[in-house]
Amino acid sequence: MTATGEEQATAGTGPWWWTRWRSAVLDGGLALASALECGTLGVPFAQEAGLPEAAGVLFGVLAGSVLLVRRRWPIAVVLVAIAVAPARMGYLLGVVGLYTLAASELPRRIIASLAGMSLLGMFVVTFVQAREMADEDADLGEWFAPFFAATMAVGMTAPALLLGMYVGARRRLMESLRERADSLERELQLLAERAEERAEWARNEERTRIAREMHDVVAHRVSLMVVHAAALQAVARKDPEKAVRNAALVGDMGRQALTELREMLGVLRSGGDARPPREVVSSAAVGGAVEEQAEGPCLEDLEELIGQSAAAGMVVALSVEGEVCAYAPEIEQTAYRVVQEALTNVHKHAAGAKTYVRLAHRVSEIAMQVENEPPPQVSSPGLPSGGNGLVGMRERVLALGGVFVSGPTDAGGFRVSAVIPAS
Repeated sequence: MTATGEEQATAGTGPWWWTRWRSAVLDGGLALASALECGTLGVPFAQEAGLPEAAGVLFGVLAGSVLLVRRRWPIAVVLVAIAVAPARMGYLLGVVGLYTLAASELPRRIIASLAGMSLLGMFVVTFVQAREMADEDADLGEWFAPFFAATMAVGMTAPALLLGMYVGARRRLMESLRERADSLERELQLLAERAEERAEWARNEERTRIAREMHDVVAHRVSLMVVHAAALQAVARKDPEKAVRNAALVGDMGRQALTELREMLGVLRSGGDARPPREVVSSAAVGGAVEEQAEGPCLEDLEELIGQSAAAGMVVALSVEGEVCAYAPEIEQTAYRVVQEALTNVHKHAAGAKTYVRLAHRVSEIAMQVENEPPPQVSSPGLPSGGNGLVGMRERVLALGGVFVSGPTDAGGFRVSAVIPAS
C-alpha cells in the first residue's frame, strides 16, 4: 500500500524532528553556511558598533545557526533574519527562511505578512547602503538608491517565496494523490472482500438450489417406484398380470428417473443453467428405451403427474378454476414442483389417503392447494424422509414473491397452499 505523508513522517528514521537523515544533513549544511556568512559579516558590524570583534562573530554564528530549526519553526527563522538585517548579515538565512515558510502549511495571511516584513526590511537596509554608495560616488544619480533597493529587495524575497509556494503546492498535491490512492486501494480491498462474500453466498445458494432440484427430480419417482414395488410384492403370486404391469411401471419410472438425473448432471458438467428437466415419457419396452425430452415441467403435465399417483393406488382428484393463462416458465415450473412434492409427501406419510388437488387461475396470480384426508389404518410403505420437502417448496414460492402455507387440517389430514404472482 502507498504511504501518505503522515505515515511517512511516522515511519521516519531521522533524528529529532527530521523524518530522514538526508534532511538533517541538508539543514546542518545550510546552518553551517549561514553561520559562516553571518560570523564573517559580524566583524564589520562589531567595528561599526564599537564592539569586540569576537562578540560580533559570536552574534553572527548564533544568528546563522537558527537555520538548523527551519523545518520546525520557520516563523522564528524569518523573524531572526528580519531582526539581523540592519546588521547587514543573514542574507542566506532570509532566503532559505522565506522558502521554508512559503512551503509550509501555515495560513496564507501569516506567510504574506512575514514576506512583506522581510521585503520592507530588505528594502530599507539596501536603500541605506545605496545612499552611502551614492554619497561616496558623485556619478551615481538620485535614482540609484531606490532602484537598487527595490531590485535587491524583490530579488532576495520574490524568488524564494514563489519557489516555496510552488514546492508546497506540489507537496500538498502529492499528499492528496497518495491519500486518494490509499482510499482507492482500501475501497478495492473492500470490494474484493464483498465480491468474495457474494461469491461464497452464490456458491452456497447454488449448492442449495442444486440439492433442491435433485430432490424434486428424484424423490417423486423413487417414491412411486417404492409404492409399486410394495404392490408388486403383494400381488406377485395372486395376480401375475397385475404384477407384470406393476413391474413395467417400476421399470419405466426408474428409466425416467435415470434420464432426469443424466440431464441434470449433464447441465452441471457443461456449466449451463441447471433448470430441472421436463418430465420424460418412455416409449420403449423393458429391454431398451428411447426417451423424449423437452424443457422444464409445466402445468399441462399435472394430469400426467396425477395419473402416475393414481396408478400407484392414490385416490386423487384434480379441480381447475378460472381461465387457463400462459405464465412464465419459472412460474409454471414452481407450481408443478409444489404439487409434485405435496403428492410425494402424501405417498410417504399418508399412503392410501384421498387427496384433492385444486388449481385456481386468477387475474394476477395462480393459486394451488394439495390437501389429503386422514390416512387409513394401513401399513406405511416405509419411505424415508429427509425433512427438506416443505423447505424446498417454501424457498421456490418465496423466490417468486409468493406466499406458502402448510400444516395439518382440523380433520387430521394435511394441507399445502401456495399463491404465486403471475408477473
